[in-house]
Amino acid sequence: MTLSTRRSLIMAFRYVVIATGAVVVFFPIYEMLSTSFKLDVDAFRLPPQWIFVPTFQNYIDVLVGSNFMRFFTNSVLVAAISTSLSVSLGSLAAYALARWHFGGRTVSIIGILMLKMIPEVILAVPVFTLFNRMGLTSRVGLIIVYTALNLPFNIWVLRTFIMELPFELEESAIIDGCNDFTVFTRIVLPLVGPGLAVASIFTFRIAWNEFILSLVLTNRFTRTLPVAISMYLTDTGTEWGRITAIATIIAVPAFIFTFTAAKSLIMGLTAGAVKG
Repeated sequence: MTLSTRRSLIMAFRYVVIATGAVVVFFPIYEMLSTSFKLDVDAFRLPPQWIFVPTFQNYIDVLVGSNFMRFFTNSVLVAAISTSLSVSLGSLAAYALARWHFGGRTVSIIGILMLKMIPEVILAVPVFTLFNRMGLTSRVGLIIVYTALNLPFNIWVLRTFIMELPFELEESAIIDGCNDFTVFTRIVLPLVGPGLAVASIFTFRIAWNEFILSLVLTNRFTRTLPVAISMYLTDTGTEWGRITAIATIIAVPAFIFTFTAAKSLIMGLTAGAVKG
């Protein structure tokens, strides 16, 4: 076997692996989209019906007959406000942990990391008990919980970005008369823009898609879109057409938000990977 033939076989094998991986990854998305355009009788067919007449009835039922705009507004408010608060507070804490030296700093850093390891499902009952007594089983309570849960991730991500910045830039600003807050807002934040994009994207997606805590902290007026999906699990059966329709609608803003900031996201994820 010649060298060129061997290289061709290796390239062909790579393409097969990539194509197989793409099919595995995108098949659930295709299945969700196709089911959202099927009638109930087609969605339950076995074997699955791959060729069918598409219908928009599921989307019409979701958008018109289920208080969709109320749930959508709740999701947008909760995700946007909690993301803004969590990233803002996380950047302040990250700057302090990256630049200031104080007693217990190492313990604080390790403790913040350990907080991220706590599964959300464990917090459902105690959080509901506490917030129910405080009267915070509403969007405000959900915003507080999402802000707190995403803080450890944001602090660790932004601290890494801040530590990559040359400290001489901040020293020069301090010599010119800037205080710590001015240095943070006018020098540090603009330079860690990719890090802010990474933190914002992941925080928004978590808050947008979270189900367990939203289920226990909301009612029929304040529930978010992921909780609204459970309305289609009825006593008479599972309405897969409407479930996949609302799931598709939920996925669209997350895709748009991610791909809009894709450049900053890639820069943020690869920052510090190459030295020289």
